[in-house]
Amino acid sequence: MERLRSSPLHANISTALDKHLDVIHVVQSRRKDEIVNASNRQRQGAPRCQDDRDVFALALAIKEMSVATRKARTILWCALQMTLPK
Repeated sequence: MERLRSSPLHANISTALDKHLDVIHVVQSRRKDEIVNASNRQRQGAPRCQDDRDVFALALAIKEMSVATRKARTILWCALQMTLPK
């Protein structure tokens, strides 16, 4: 869109997209933690009820990703509207 406009977009657009990417990395990290901890507990024979902390952390990260995704979609739509010819 910057190339189509021949000028840079507003700085908030880049910031929102960077935040969206950061939140995606957090979700990936939480998911990896959940998998590792679940496999370690399974080897040790620990009860499943301790999995809740990992699941809650993952759920919170997914919730934050959902909010960031909605914001990113809105910002990209606004950027497109600014890019289209009038």
